[in-house]
Amino acid sequence: MNPIAQALNQIIEKGNPHLMEMLSHMGKKLFFPKGILSQSAEAREKAHKLNATIGIATEQGETMHFSSVMDSICNIRPEEALTYAPSFGIPALRKAWQDSLFAKNPSLAGKTVSLPVVTCGVTHAISMFADIWLNPDDVIVLPDMMWGNYNMILNVRKGATISRYPLFSESGGFNLSAFEKKVRAEAKEHDKIAVLLNFPHNPTGYSLTKEEGNRIVEILAKMAGEGTNIMAVTDDSYFGLFYEDQTLKESLFANLCGRHPRLLAIKLDGATKENFVWGLRVGFITYGCETEGDPSAVYDALERKTAGSIRGSISNASHLGQTVVLRSMLGDNYKEEKEEKFKILKNRFKRVKEVLLDPRYKEAWDVYPFNSGYFMCIKLKSVDAEALRLHLLDKYGVGLISMGKTDLRIAFSCLEENEIHELFDIILKGVEDLKVNNT
Repeated sequence: MNPIAQALNQIIEKGNPHLMEMLSHMGKKLFFPKGILSQSAEAREKAHKLNATIGIATEQGETMHFSSVMDSICNIRPEEALTYAPSFGIPALRKAWQDSLFAKNPSLAGKTVSLPVVTCGVTHAISMFADIWLNPDDVIVLPDMMWGNYNMILNVRKGATISRYPLFSESGGFNLSAFEKKVRAEAKEHDKIAVLLNFPHNPTGYSLTKEEGNRIVEILAKMAGEGTNIMAVTDDSYFGLFYEDQTLKESLFANLCGRHPRLLAIKLDGATKENFVWGLRVGFITYGCETEGDPSAVYDALERKTAGSIRGSISNASHLGQTVVLRSMLGDNYKEEKEEKFKILKNRFKRVKEVLLDPRYKEAWDVYPFNSGYFMCIKLKSVDAEALRLHLLDKYGVGLISMGKTDLRIAFSCLEENEIHELFDIILKGVEDLKVNNT
């Protein structure tokens, strides 16, 4: 094993030995190299005369560039757009995002978390989590209704076993009983398990109530207290888009941090959906754990392993994307802009709720609970979801996502308010068409 990796492991072992038990085989071997990147960083600080270290080209004291490229990038210098960003991410952006986590999650007050490491979107953050913390055949607990790419990242690429529980109870809320039963069953069979918690949820658009959130934290802390290493991973891609008063408006990460030495909280989030910059690909990984003494050395070691994993895969996330996000966050109108877009989406959500009260739809489908995010789902009663999807596309030019035999996902985030009623009427027409064709 590389001596740098060994040194990082010793720091982690001293701070919390259970974290070493959780790291994957790859995670134990990961480190951030003291090669070209670290030497280049030293040169940036001290090479005041000539700097011939990093693999970019310069010209007349500036980053070499095409005018045709820079003409499309307004008010951003080539040095802030075209050069390599650090594998950890731009320091100012990491700090700004960490500050925002404390502002958005009051329960983090008085706690210490790592400095977020920048990833190429939340999808990449999930993949980095899998590399660092999961071995093939490790178990990760997820609900039966889940984002399809989890399977590709965690099972197909990583070889982890996805263990599912039903997301909703018969009463319509989060199925706490099934969740606890599943976590307890896996904890009996394994020394460590991962639990992925995605709220607002994709595909259903459901977020937890405060009571449900508190109970999940209690269940996981109890399992940790009984001797199982628990990695609680919060995929907070749609964080902040909470539309109802009773909904928990903090990440579960905030209350999971520091609950038990065997409980590691890992927050995966990003500007992608929160700041409506999907194509800029700016995500983050943040750690929260309990350690002996000052946690800063442990967090630094975890950040270095994470940056090493990024360095060994994509090298770094886009400097331009990070600069644009940072400038927006530091802008005078940032809060007002977020509030403006939130209100637009909330109004669309309210319109969907309103339209679905129409009794004409009751024979065609049931509605899964939803209160947040971009999406909602319906459960068809009489026709096949994929057959309906294709029929709606071919006959009416309407695109939806089918999931299994009965479920359709509708992204109300990309519908204007005045289009929502028409959409559900067209879906109803499609159901009636198929029923006639089947008789």
